[in-house]
Amino acid sequence: MKKESNTTFNTPERIGFNKDWEFSLDSTFSKSASINVPHIPRIEPLVVNNQWQGTMWYKKEFECDIRGSEKIFLKFEGVMHESDVWLNEKHVAHHKGGYLPFTIDITNHLNNGKNVIKMKVSNTDNPVIPPGKPLKDLDFNYYGGIYRDVALITKNSVYISDPLEADKIGGGGIHAHFLEVTKKSAKCNVKIHVVNESGKEKEVYVEVMLTDPCGKTVSQKSTVLSINSGYDTEFTISLDVDRPKLWSTTMPHLYALTVKLFGNREKVDSVTQTVGIRKIDLNKDGFFLNDDKQFIRGTNRHQEYPYVGYAISNEANYRDAVKIKQAGFDFVRLSHYPQDESFLNACDELGLLVMNAIPGWQFYQKGEFEKNSFKDIRDMIRRDRNHPSVVFWETSLNESGMTEEFMIRGNEILREELPFSDTYSAGWIDHPSFDLYIPARQHGKPPNYWTDYDKGSRKVLIAEYGDWEYFAQNAGFNQKEFKDLKEEERTSRQLREHGEKRLLQQALNFQEAANSNRQGDNTIGHANWVMFDYNRGYADDLEASGISDIFRIPKFAQYFYQSQRPPGESINFRGVQIGGPMVKIASFWGKNSSTEIKVYSNCEEVALYLNGNLIDKKKLEIDSYSSHLEHPPFHFEVPKYIPGTLVAKGYLENQEVAIDTVVTPEKGKKIKLFADKSGIGIGEFGDEDIVILNAKVLDSSGNLVSSDNFSKVFFEIESGNAELIGENPSISKAGIASILVKVSSVDKPLYISSHNELLGKYTFEIAPE
Repeated sequence: MKKESNTTFNTPERIGFNKDWEFSLDSTFSKSASINVPHIPRIEPLVVNNQWQGTMWYKKEFECDIRGSEKIFLKFEGVMHESDVWLNEKHVAHHKGGYLPFTIDITNHLNNGKNVIKMKVSNTDNPVIPPGKPLKDLDFNYYGGIYRDVALITKNSVYISDPLEADKIGGGGIHAHFLEVTKKSAKCNVKIHVVNESGKEKEVYVEVMLTDPCGKTVSQKSTVLSINSGYDTEFTISLDVDRPKLWSTTMPHLYALTVKLFGNREKVDSVTQTVGIRKIDLNKDGFFLNDDKQFIRGTNRHQEYPYVGYAISNEANYRDAVKIKQAGFDFVRLSHYPQDESFLNACDELGLLVMNAIPGWQFYQKGEFEKNSFKDIRDMIRRDRNHPSVVFWETSLNESGMTEEFMIRGNEILREELPFSDTYSAGWIDHPSFDLYIPARQHGKPPNYWTDYDKGSRKVLIAEYGDWEYFAQNAGFNQKEFKDLKEEERTSRQLREHGEKRLLQQALNFQEAANSNRQGDNTIGHANWVMFDYNRGYADDLEASGISDIFRIPKFAQYFYQSQRPPGESINFRGVQIGGPMVKIASFWGKNSSTEIKVYSNCEEVALYLNGNLIDKKKLEIDSYSSHLEHPPFHFEVPKYIPGTLVAKGYLENQEVAIDTVVTPEKGKKIKLFADKSGIGIGEFGDEDIVILNAKVLDSSGNLVSSDNFSKVFFEIESGNAELIGENPSISKAGIASILVKVSSVDKPLYISSHNELLGKYTFEIAPE
């Protein structure tokens, strides 16, 4: 087995611990494989109908040279979902829960020289571990393995604690809370927990500084503490900030908060966390961010990727957040569990509001399950409390029959951990213990229930809509207008390859529900179900109501949502411009296309041309599906189908500001391969990266052949350190064949080819960033 390089623990640091593990299905490791984490025990098929469950084993050998005064911790970001850990044959931890981290103090169990970590991991059904429900009855999958990062964290004997390992109510680690926030000034209370395990009383000099987005220190304070041996202390330092750069959905300014400890004039610990200065307020008049009233445009996200489930890279989590922002959203609900912290980091950077959620779905049980759910509330808050993106805490078990006592106690825990006036809980049951009521449209109440809802400062956010009510045809909407459609044509569950007519109907379903959601005076926002297609434990097909497919390729519905962002809203994220004026033709313009053309745009006027001839130029038109939308779609009637080029141009104040072109495709003649990076460099954060590769079937002029649902595309690594994951050959869907590539390093160019016997070959280079 490969070994980690010899490590000397001289200074506080976080050491990546993802590489060179052994994986086995038995404790003897008689048939083991060398792997890196994040890891899934089995690569799954695209449609998961028999997901792997069972017990697995991991082992890692490493060498170290330790000093007697140091502290060493082993941190697991996410292991699904029950773990036992041994170090040098001594059992050091047992952990239940698959969605939140756990940290182990291994200081007294380490050897100088060789050390061996061994883990037993199980993702079998367990009713006491949330979400609790057996996989065969669950609406999502809990994939097994060590599926998030692992780190070795070294500290000196006087150190700032880990907030989960410290287990302090409302404390542990560093906890920053901003108050008295205005455009002129803000105050930050920084609560710090310091531990002395040196064997001696220590005088500690503490320095706290806040650095603005330009790298300038804007506030700084210090203090001196005396801490007895074997004791810990918590204290608060207040920082004043003049003219703060406020964090918002359009200008997500971030600050660096650094706490340093010094002993005998030498630095003994230093921790830096990213924070944002913002003011949130949920009151009788609505939801306000920095005193500006917001109507929240949101979506829901499951964290799975095709084939590898949850075992995705930090870069992949970032790319998902970028896509959500690009789709026109400023809010994401984490469904239905806490997700990787790298995703929250991306939300912080992008200006995406977040509703954090504990694991749960249609299951409740008193006793140990309830106890573990309460622990999830505490651990979720302690991990994520410093993220400016997190504005709501879903302490409710989603769609579950909780007792009143559970709801009350869950919200008491929230107040214990975050005893601030701007702490807001959310629950799917309309109960006074929650600050925000988050129903889903499928819960059986008529639309006017939420339209007429009025319970003072407790507002409504429609947490799910657009899927089930159209799947079951029980929404009370204008379904009679679709009486000529087949059942499979009415539903919002549409794969990209289902074609133009069904994708347009899916988009109309979402539009109709979104329009209805905006009619309640006390509705502060909504989140559609769902951003990306995903697998379910109880079903043998993909849940296809995503506005993008499981490979993150958009459907027409995504452009409807993108058009609902005002044209003046945009941000620059790592060189990628997100937002601004847009126009999109919702047609493939093929021989089976409708001559009624829908164009999504946030412009004032749109002109449509066919083969250079103006069809019409229109201003906004309101109908029953768009009576409350800020940016209704534009409708055009083309006299008859003529193959060629459709061009839509968007105008603001009589100036052309956006354009989209659709060309009638000819037969497929070639393929072109590209990596879906979404502005995030491959391997940008180190270790392994997983990126989606898409091979487009194009005609001789380079137009996508959207009717191609049959081409076999073979993928091959020609050179470089990478691995292909997924069906190979991959069958094209609506003109695109997709596969995953796991990239181990990009220190030299990586060459990947895609080929088809009729369409030829295309070689793609991934160069070092």
